Amino acid sequence: MIKKKNLLNYCGLLGVAAFLSYTAAVVFSPLAYPGYDWMAQAVSDLSASNAPSLRLWNQLSSLYNVCTLVCAMMVCVGIQGKKTKLLRVGIYLFTIMKWVSAVGFSMFPLSDSGYAGTFQDKMHIFSTVIVVLLSIVSLVLIIIAGAKDKSCRSYGIFAAIALGMMMVGAMGMNIVPKDYFGIVERFSVFAATGYNAVLGVELYRMKF
Repeated sequence: MIKKKNLLNYCGLLGVAAFLSYTAAVVFSPLAYPGYDWMAQAVSDLSASNAPSLRLWNQLSSLYNVCTLVCAMMVCVGIQGKKTKLLRVGIYLFTIMKWVSAVGFSMFPLSDSGYAGTFQDKMHIFSTVIVVLLSIVSLVLIIIAGAKDKSCRSYGIFAAIALGMMMVGAMGMNIVPKDYFGIVERFSVFAATGYNAVLGVELYRMKF
């Protein structure tokens, strides 16, 4: 007998909705930003306070923060008492990272494309550093959990992929010419959003 999905399961699909909303914003917002070069410029330039694409970005990404946070919180609820403690800690830290990202970047968007050096810009960078550190620690814990326990294997494999994307982005931004900065930077920005979608799918598949 196939057990019916409950509300908690369906909340997992919000992670996929968040990923699609974010992807739409990244892909289509440049249409409202004359001269924007996606290969050379960062994604955050599209949502800078004075960016001509800000309105379109906000419209297209309207589901992103809400769906991301609800999905991540429901994953925390659904994972209670399941799998291993190490995996749960990793997921909790990943969820904290998503909260820091949502609040920090909403409060302190870049004041201008690139880096203008204002207090707002410095807080944006500070938020970025916290997000990156939490992302790395949480994904490493999840990878270890997957290596230690077969029931956590799928979580660990996708966490390794996400961490690999972050590393490609981080190293690539210091290696590739400035004309290709935007390409490698997108590996990093999509890593966490993509992994949140993975957690959502795992929640959708979970049996209660």
